[in-house]
Amino acid sequence: MGLIPDEAKSLPPPGLVNRNSLWLAGVGWCSAMLQNAINHRPPLKSGVHRQALLATIGWFIGYHISKYENYTFARLDRDMNEYVRLHPQEFAAKEKKTFAEIVEPFHPVR
Repeated sequence: MGLIPDEAKSLPPPGLVNRNSLWLAGVGWCSAMLQNAINHRPPLKSGVHRQALLATIGWFIGYHISKYENYTFARLDRDMNEYVRLHPQEFAAKEKKTFAEIVEPFHPVR
């Protein structure tokens, strides 16, 4: 058991392109560019292998953060639905009203 418990294996995997992966890949690439700029090297041309490596590491970490995020939200949804199932008196259905019953009658002033 690592960061994500075994019960998370039943969830569908997140897409390869998700917001966390894109964001952290961009952060990894920008950190390589910043390191090149600090060391007075051409930012785009030098250390392309390091840029690709840090972007790939960021992508990998972002993917696993998305997996953990999906597990956390699924767990919270499961717990909330279980609570609603066990306490139906607290979540009684309200009577349905039409829109005409909610608003006051309109009387134009002329």
